[in-house]
Amino acid sequence: MTLYDELIARGLIAQVTDEEEVKELINNGKATFYIGFDPTADSLHVGHFMALCLMKRMQMAGNRPIALIGGGTGHIGDPSGRTDMRSMMTPEIIQHNCECFKKQMERFIEFGEGKAMMVNNADWLLKLNYVELLRDVGACFSVNNMLRAECYKQRMEKGLSFLEFNYMIMQSYDFYYLYQHYGCNMQFGGDDQWSNMLGGTSLIRKKLGKDAYAMTITLLLNSEGKKMGKTANGAVWLDPNKTSPYDFYQYWRNVEDADVVKCLRLLTFLPLEQIDEMAAWKDAKINEAKEILAYELTKMIHGEEEAEKAQASARALFGGGAGGDVPTTEVTEEQVEGASDILSLLVLSGLCATKSEARRNIQQGGVTANDEKVTDIGLTFTQEQLRAGVLLRRGKKNYHKILLK
Repeated sequence: MTLYDELIARGLIAQVTDEEEVKELINNGKATFYIGFDPTADSLHVGHFMALCLMKRMQMAGNRPIALIGGGTGHIGDPSGRTDMRSMMTPEIIQHNCECFKKQMERFIEFGEGKAMMVNNADWLLKLNYVELLRDVGACFSVNNMLRAECYKQRMEKGLSFLEFNYMIMQSYDFYYLYQHYGCNMQFGGDDQWSNMLGGTSLIRKKLGKDAYAMTITLLLNSEGKKMGKTANGAVWLDPNKTSPYDFYQYWRNVEDADVVKCLRLLTFLPLEQIDEMAAWKDAKINEAKEILAYELTKMIHGEEEAEKAQASARALFGGGAGGDVPTTEVTEEQVEGASDILSLLVLSGLCATKSEARRNIQQGGVTANDEKVTDIGLTFTQEQLRAGVLLRRGKKNYHKILLK
């Protein structure tokens, strides 16, 4: 199976320009490609994980990655997929975030002579003269086409600032610059970046008379079409100080049944044949697939030792093994029908005597479910979540597990 065929089989490819040319380049290790990461926080998160995985797959096949840190574009902010304008960051914060990104990427991608490169677009974007830029590339962009671009649609309703309107030109200029200085012939990115990426290929064609290519990857969405990587406490970060290896493991261990095989295909490096076998697993067996997913991803980001520790802790806590015997109540579908809300489950578990007591404990911040603090007294759980097991805790030591038969 060629690399391109594997990317298709894993469901990674969303859109591509000049498919035959792209196949030729990546299958034969001839692609020098870049993926951009704007430093909007001091850590990469699960949303970046897809891009890192693709970068690693491409590198393993002999292609050369360029990790572009957006120290320049970070001054503007990408409007793609947003209904409001991003908060403006100071140059000092942007620089700090760039340094954090670099450290995280170096643990995942192999950089060095003849290997992956890391560049910062602040090195060229911040030196541009505005009038010279307009004269150089302004005529290459049609305002009519830009206004039709998908990346601007959501912003048009509330008002698209001229600041954000320039983002496509900046990103296109990045591709143009990288093509000239590093021989970068491809750009990869999330599917919401398609319009911006086409701007880059068009600019290269108009200015240099050369062909460059773009490919977007599938966005990491759950079975309901919502972006993955969010919890009640916020984003799932790759920095262990923001999301611990245990919490990172637990996030993937608790994905919905309908999402586990898709995540195995998109994010792990397990053979497709092994994943196809897991696709046939049902009922309690699906929890084993979730453990494999959680372990593999935690190992990639935090190392094998941390993955082992996270798995052992989870098994001890949820399975009642060494590390603490956790009382478990098995319930039937009839018992939880219409009563799978947090208040009822706290009473059913015996952690609270009444719903009033349960409500009071939640309001006082004394209840967690699957190690996440409960703040919503109307929180409910699906049957898939109950089959995986919902670990409730009141106070610091009182644990109880609810499990659907």
